[in-house]
Amino acid sequence: MSEANTSVVALSGGVGGAKLALGLSQQLDPADLTVVCNTGDDFEHLGVTICPDLDTVLYTLADWNNKELGWGQAEESWQFLEALRRLGGEDWFSLGDRDMATHIVRTELLEAGQSLSSVIAHLATKMGITHRVLPMSDEPVRTQVLTQSGERLMFQHYFVRDRCEPAVTGFEFAGIENARPSSGFLEALQRAGSIIVCPSNPFVSVDPILRLPGVEQAIRAAEVPVIVVSNIVGGQALKGPAAKMMTELEIPMTALGVAQHYAGQYPGLFSGFVLDSEDEALQEAVEALGLPTIVTNTVMLTLHDKTELARECLAFADSLKLP
Repeated sequence: MSEANTSVVALSGGVGGAKLALGLSQQLDPADLTVVCNTGDDFEHLGVTICPDLDTVLYTLADWNNKELGWGQAEESWQFLEALRRLGGEDWFSLGDRDMATHIVRTELLEAGQSLSSVIAHLATKMGITHRVLPMSDEPVRTQVLTQSGERLMFQHYFVRDRCEPAVTGFEFAGIENARPSSGFLEALQRAGSIIVCPSNPFVSVDPILRLPGVEQAIRAAEVPVIVVSNIVGGQALKGPAAKMMTELEIPMTALGVAQHYAGQYPGLFSGFVLDSEDEALQEAVEALGLPTIVTNTVMLTLHDKTELARECLAFADSLKLP
């Protein structure tokens, strides 16, 4: 790595990750930021390919996102879904009319032979996004949720259709052993000055990225600071089922539990941890795991919040760089 290299690779899931990605985009030039998104929750539905985390990041960076719901597009309408319901179609996954256009364009381009990376680059250009957004892989990886009843559920069936009600016992990522990181992802890691894991679900948003063959090795080879922003604040997940999953997996439902997961699953991979001010009492315990820690506001309600957290993360990463 060049000492002058200031480029940042952000690893992101959906809503929480997208918020920090937006903050980072306010702090960094387009050439200095690559956002790599989880694709484990992608799925095929009603004949189209849907990429929930990628789309959330795209819509957020484009300022197209529905800020009330936290997902989907602003000024959305639902006539397609209502018509589908009248005809007895599968209506458990809420597809807005504007959102459906994204899925149709993506599916057409994929069926024409384009890679997912190329499709996302096309969509980003059409949305006016100047920072680089990449899928973790151009090949399908599908998160499966293992439940106490013995069922194996597709992630969106668990998350949306079943409203996270089944108790979980673990997760598997179908196809991951044969999937490769997208070429842009590996290139970004090779020229990274630091890596930031956005506040995203460790089990179903971040683990799929890190467990892709070659990714952990590439991160270690980069020899740059790798910091994690906790997705748990005050014992609660700000968005999504992470806290419920932690309880069912018998992992402490705290930011310390998040730090223990990362430190245990990927020994020595991470350089630092970001705690919310509400969890300041956990700082000593997190640092005892070998993770230098800063305490700051991680609850991103406004653009100022997002930008300030990004600024602090970047400064923290810089402070961890070898002289």
